[in-house]
Amino acid sequence: MAETINAIVAAHRAGAATPEETVARSFARIRAHGDPAIFISLRPEADVLAEARALGVSGDTARPLYGVPVAVKDNIDVAGLPTTAACPAFSYQPSEDSTAVAQLRAAGAIVIGKTNLDQFATGLVGLRSPYGVPRNPFNSDLIPGGSSSGSAVAVAAGLVPLALGTDTAGSGRVPAGLNNIVGLKPSLGLVSTFGVVPACRTLDCVSVFALTVDDAWTALGVLAGVDRADPYSRSRPLGRIGAMPQHVRLGIPRAGQLLFFGDRHYEAGYNAALGRLARLGCELVEIDIEPFYETARLLYEGPWVAERTIAAHAILSSDPDAIHPVTREIILSGLRPTATDAFAAF
Repeated sequence: MAETINAIVAAHRAGAATPEETVARSFARIRAHGDPAIFISLRPEADVLAEARALGVSGDTARPLYGVPVAVKDNIDVAGLPTTAACPAFSYQPSEDSTAVAQLRAAGAIVIGKTNLDQFATGLVGLRSPYGVPRNPFNSDLIPGGSSSGSAVAVAAGLVPLALGTDTAGSGRVPAGLNNIVGLKPSLGLVSTFGVVPACRTLDCVSVFALTVDDAWTALGVLAGVDRADPYSRSRPLGRIGAMPQHVRLGIPRAGQLLFFGDRHYEAGYNAALGRLARLGCELVEIDIEPFYETARLLYEGPWVAERTIAAHAILSSDPDAIHPVTREIILSGLRPTATDAFAAF
């Protein structure tokens, strides 16, 4: 049975469980679940248990993530584990944790391993990885969603209560939605991206996967903050979480702008969700979302693809066949736009 962050921390503080027992349970669940495509690399269990044991001996129970097991998308650096971005030929050994991982550790979280993804975080399907396709826990015939496929599945399957992903154009929210968990994309610059393999450096965000909104907010409180190592880092007040206001105006696409690509089940689900929101008191306001579609195209068809190309340029030049064919085609297109195109897009 999946456990929330808050329940785990409460049990540890009350002495009802120890961090070592919680970590051992995560490893046991990983073995029992039997899906080798979720994790690209796992830390040796003995090492993680020793870390958890030492944390328990320290008695520092005030940490907000005290003894919480966490998984990290494999485009985010974790010292001691390779960063592959789901491309073995790209793999490197980071000398230090990314800022986000360092903040999790400082808060008492314990890293279990690195999770699978669409290669170079390019895609929303979770299928473009040489490490396999993580199974959707609800229906193996369905895609897990991407690019943060492994992180979303690890939380949905109850292997860990918290995982980090990245979200540039939906890579966190899409797999969260397809796995029935919470996917939180922070405001740009709220969480440091130092130590993250860029997909689109100016737009990347480290995202959070959790079982509940409260858990996601707890993690965000740990992760948020200015980082001088990240030039895009910004000071943004978090505020506090609360009940939905009594009156909410919700923008929805005009009817002619809705795209379901023939999926009638999804269309019915969307309409049912709007009906529920209306019954909850939301005022539904149609807006023109063509400017959003136009902006989205810049990421895969326009000059912003060049930022993906920068990140993979070395492997693209030395060993292009090491890149997934679909991903390679997208990244190669980033060589075409000119500086004029980039400024026009701005």
